[in-house]
Amino acid sequence: MRFTTLRGWLVPAAAGLLLTSCQGQNSSSEKSTTVIKNESAPGDTASVAAPNDGITPALMARHIKALASDAFQGRRPFTAGEEKATAYLAAEFKKLGLQPGPAGSYFQAVPLVEIVGTPDSVATIAGNGKTLALKYRQDFMFLSEHEQPVISIKNSPLVFAGYGVTAPEYGWDDYAGLDVKGKTVVVLINDPGNAGNDTTMFKGNAMTYYGRWSYKYEEAARHGATGLLIIHDTKPASYPWTVVQSSNGGAKLRPQTADKGASKVALEGWLALDAAKRLFTAAGQSYDEAYAAANKKGFRGRALGLNISTTIHNKITRKTSKNVVAVLPGTTRPKEYIIYTAHWDHLGIGKPVAGDSIYNGALDNASGCAGLLAIATAFQQAKEKPQRSIVFLAVTGEEQGLLGSGYYAAHPLYPLASTVADLNMDELFGFGPMRDLTVVGYGQSDMDDYARAAAQEQNRYVLPDQHPETGYFYRSDHFSFAKVGVPALYARGLFESRLHGKAYAEAQRVGFDEKNYHQPSDQYDPAWDLRGAAQDARLLFRVGQRLASETTFPKWKDGSEFKAAREKSRPGK
Repeated sequence: MRFTTLRGWLVPAAAGLLLTSCQGQNSSSEKSTTVIKNESAPGDTASVAAPNDGITPALMARHIKALASDAFQGRRPFTAGEEKATAYLAAEFKKLGLQPGPAGSYFQAVPLVEIVGTPDSVATIAGNGKTLALKYRQDFMFLSEHEQPVISIKNSPLVFAGYGVTAPEYGWDDYAGLDVKGKTVVVLINDPGNAGNDTTMFKGNAMTYYGRWSYKYEEAARHGATGLLIIHDTKPASYPWTVVQSSNGGAKLRPQTADKGASKVALEGWLALDAAKRLFTAAGQSYDEAYAAANKKGFRGRALGLNISTTIHNKITRKTSKNVVAVLPGTTRPKEYIIYTAHWDHLGIGKPVAGDSIYNGALDNASGCAGLLAIATAFQQAKEKPQRSIVFLAVTGEEQGLLGSGYYAAHPLYPLASTVADLNMDELFGFGPMRDLTVVGYGQSDMDDYARAAAQEQNRYVLPDQHPETGYFYRSDHFSFAKVGVPALYARGLFESRLHGKAYAEAQRVGFDEKNYHQPSDQYDPAWDLRGAAQDARLLFRVGQRLASETTFPKWKDGSEFKAAREKSRPGK
């Protein structure tokens, strides 16, 4: 996923696997006082029977191993890896007896443009009688969505605009009184609530969509800016600079647009924190003071008295990628749809690390695709067939900014008004059974209740996201459905290992993020304990079964920013 996150799915899969005690672990979170009660008996040591539904660790392992093999070349769109991955998924769906999409094909064409941008090795910052030379990759990562062979930025004035946010509902406007037309805006990562100084500011430390990089670029373009540079800080970003490097170097994919990207800012980029501090020093200002000011209501942006000059050379290719789609028609209400999603793409072949240049993406997200195939297997083996149609959608371009799911949301194969819900899988971790079920975006919709009921079946308790400051809700494919009003569930076990406790879970999560996320080392490991991945897939299968047996539609809760879109598509319902 693109800057998308520690996303894991963990909990045991087979009968008798939960006999080990929780070793005295408490079911409440050590990091949040918000816990949903009654979902787990005290000292839960009970065995949870695993139905003979076909969802097994062995099945998950088989699909992950195949999709994450070197033969699939990291599954980057527009490569031989895409052809192999999408053909594999379509063939597996066909073997299971699932029908193709409404056009008689297992593929939905997704038109994209690939831009291979090569910036100058040095970007020049000049002004105030000083010159600062910033180095590519070490200090900055630059790109452009303008479909032009050469993007030349010459002496563009730099302006600091806080977080780059215009949010009237929060009484906040970083662009107030600031003329940025033809200028390059420098902004902080995340949103004004993330500093934690005022819990009433925005949603406190829970990131809003205003904290996403995509929003910041869009807002700068709306104000007529030439460019926008985001200052990277690992803590509020929730990922290190190495992820910025691996996710923004080389070829980038974007949706094809009629204006060929002209409505975007010409320069999109990231600055390493140390480089940003040197930039403010060259401007005769203190970065720390500017940061503090930007976190207070009434902040007003300021010119830095510096100009930036840089050039990007683009190689442009307009091609078509693919979403993979398969459907199990409902028995009595086939024109109502439940969608399961997972992205098939990863980063492909890139910069070698320890001699390995293939970014296999085993957990991110061959594991989610394995979950799709396992759940499809379960639905086909079930004695009682679903009354509503079940759609399995493996999407492209997630790592590039939720491109495949975004395209589907804008060009749905099945009416959004008749789509009951989206159940998304992204990174089903391989470190064994978990006691918690963490719901990302908890409190948004009735899907919380479905998740809680399924968790109770597995003797698990429900947690809201314990790190809402990272904005995970906006960083995987369920968000594309939420934006158009479809209730979405993105849930996984994250914080308490059933067998080894909370500290173990924390170490595994952090270890993956620091060592393997978006790196060639995200490879299939036969030593993984995939019982957890299988039982998380089973949990989502059970949620889908319940949704398929009902006549009602889950709703967004009052206060959710997505409720209006649903009411627009389903007026009066």
